[in-house]
Amino acid sequence: MFFHSWYISNSMRPHELQATYHNRFNAHVAYRKRVWKFLTARYFSRYIGARDTVLDLGCGYGEFINNIACGGKYGMDLNARAREYLGPEVTFFEQDCSAVWPLEDESLDIVFTSNFFEHLPSKHAFADTVAQALRCLRPGGRMIVMGPNIRFVGGAYWDFWDHHLPFTDISMAEGLRVQGFEIERAISRFLPYTMVNHRPAPIVLLSLYVCFPPLWRLFGKQFLIFARKPDRPPR
Repeated sequence: MFFHSWYISNSMRPHELQATYHNRFNAHVAYRKRVWKFLTARYFSRYIGARDTVLDLGCGYGEFINNIACGGKYGMDLNARAREYLGPEVTFFEQDCSAVWPLEDESLDIVFTSNFFEHLPSKHAFADTVAQALRCLRPGGRMIVMGPNIRFVGGAYWDFWDHHLPFTDISMAEGLRVQGFEIERAISRFLPYTMVNHRPAPIVLLSLYVCFPPLWRLFGKQFLIFARKPDRPPR
């Protein structure tokens, strides 16, 4: 995957997860921080207001939530070490995402998640997690989901042994609709799939890529979906 958020699924032991991600990502920590600083400032900030309250689901190294400018910040991950990477302004929830979130109803404006849902152990866990996001979002609030599109990744999707659920942009959108979200926009090709075991591209090239969507159709293998919680029905 191009970027990954830590998650300990029911089928992984904590020491296995830490070893997996130490081997896979630690060599690229500084580079990923630079990439996410660019992505949050130049792309995702247009969808997130300065006063919005945001939860980063599967926050991992905190690249997104540490860099996004917003009013309130939460991070959720089952890996206890995730808190070591989060800024002091981020409130961290160490828990299974499919359990009840320690937040009030309609207390969030944005739930963001990147390269996370494919690591959940089952569709039941996915449904329970999305239901919590729907509960905690205010009417009109957004869920922003990015992840590998198996339609374009193909068999390489399974090169990561902790992948469990395969998604396309269509199946992810359908899963979100089933739980009560409205799909505002579904981009089938956004970022490339992976930077692991590859020479990091200069940030200037990433800037050109993000600003020129025709390139997405050539190199993009991750979907990006914007889902909206419906407004309250009229009384």
